[in-house]
Amino acid sequence: EGRPGVAATLRALNGVLGRPAAVWVKESGARNLRHRDFLAPRAALNAAFPGGQVPPEAVSAVPSLRGPAVLPLRVCRQTPAGLAVQVRRPEAFQRLLGPLPGPDLPAAGARTGCVVLHCPALRSPAALRPRHLRSVLLADHLAQLLRAQGVGVRLVPALNEERSWEVLRQLRIDWPPGSGGSSLPDAVSALKAALGRCPCAAACEQGPGTAEGVIYKVHLKSFVEQQGLVGYDPNLHVLLVTEGMLRSLAELQEAVLQCPVSDLMALPASRFPSQSSCCSIVHVVNCEEEFQQQQLDLLWRILDPGAHTALQKHLVCGPVKVTNPSSTIGADQYFQLRKRQMYEASVIKYGELAQDEAWIEVIDTLTVAAIRFEMLSTAHRSQITLDLENNSISTKGTKSGAFVMYNCARLATLFDTFQGAVEQGIYPPLPPVSELNFSCLREEGEWLLLFNYLLPFPEVLQQAAQLPPPSKGIRITANTETVCKFLIQLSMDFSSYYNRVHILGEPYPHLFDQMFARLQLMGAVKDVFHSALATLHLPPLSQI
Repeated sequence: EGRPGVAATLRALNGVLGRPAAVWVKESGARNLRHRDFLAPRAALNAAFPGGQVPPEAVSAVPSLRGPAVLPLRVCRQTPAGLAVQVRRPEAFQRLLGPLPGPDLPAAGARTGCVVLHCPALRSPAALRPRHLRSVLLADHLAQLLRAQGVGVRLVPALNEERSWEVLRQLRIDWPPGSGGSSLPDAVSALKAALGRCPCAAACEQGPGTAEGVIYKVHLKSFVEQQGLVGYDPNLHVLLVTEGMLRSLAELQEAVLQCPVSDLMALPASRFPSQSSCCSIVHVVNCEEEFQQQQLDLLWRILDPGAHTALQKHLVCGPVKVTNPSSTIGADQYFQLRKRQMYEASVIKYGELAQDEAWIEVIDTLTVAAIRFEMLSTAHRSQITLDLENNSISTKGTKSGAFVMYNCARLATLFDTFQGAVEQGIYPPLPPVSELNFSCLREEGEWLLLFNYLLPFPEVLQQAAQLPPPSKGIRITANTETVCKFLIQLSMDFSSYYNRVHILGEPYPHLFDQMFARLQLMGAVKDVFHSALATLHLPPLSQI
């Protein structure tokens, strides 16, 4: 029948009521899930039906709803809160606890378009700072999310080989290095020639009063007014063009041309601007770089008035405020500080174990997790405040990357323990899914894990990868905090369940059915952890 999904089930429920507006909602709170799984609230019913009275035939049709991605529904009844529906839970467990499918991907070799993610922070001649890291980490995460949806991604700029990028390697940021055989010089010459023909550009002779390296002046404001462009800073007037700017544009052009022919197709309207006939360009910038990037955006539109330059969008990150100390700190210093704090916190929690050489990789991974969650679990438009005091990082906080990694490691330990017991003859091996009895899963936390995390997970990844077109202007908003928040909430609910329920019980045959069903559920939870962490370039830990 296929894997059930939230969206398909809601569509079927809304369809049976025969109303165009969405009426039904999915429940998520533990208290409400004791009584219902989906609700058509009384206020929505009053707006959709005279007196809020739903035709009896519509109510009676709900339990018979079928579809490849529709959950099996058990009962629909009128309650003071509205129409309430419960799922046939054992059947839902059976359908969801097979091998975890990934997101719906196109056929092998095909892609659903191409996106160029441009991160100007990596062109900064100065040392990287935490504010630069935020936009780089966001672009890196977004690239992983898009690739998981079958979208081709090009990352720009290539890293300058003359600089050290050790902090990017330490943070497991997968960014392409520079290549020797680039065609950039020819592209820069072509852009210079285009400047010479541009009516809103004037050549600059080097002399007194002329900034070094400036070759042209371009009147941006008149271009914005002529084209009727909106969303640009009103203070954009004259741009002093340098060869460095032209090299930046040439590299962007090269990235667009490198998109395979199969990628140069219309992207889904739900994800990118509907007029796209080639790859979309997204400039991922911190708020301090936004003005300069708008200048380059307009210069590119002037020199290369193609479909791709018209599709430039800006994803702007809010400021990163550093306190304690408030002095300027580099990205490498920030990483080393967090690593030292994570090491000290681990020594406090685990004692001598944390000082063993085998823990070096664990501490590195926990540090990367702490920084990535610190930077990515907040909406990208909002300010982040980094408190760098010694006690500002912990292995215990429920909203930290370390907490997520700790719970992932608990699952690894669970299965290692089970496998060891199987090898010792204490338990039989886990039977095939078709032989498991999921009616044994009656604990409240088990349904919570399935219904709130395993069921919606593919849709969570899809939503996190969406880059919806702006209502107007050039700024776009992405849900780049979605995966981190999902993992934090999953970790909290899993931890609560794991602390309350003894999964590996006494080795009595009459208890095996429940233990095996729980192990299958825990295996699916582990798969979700691993898949979500992969979008953050975080390997699962086998021990903490």
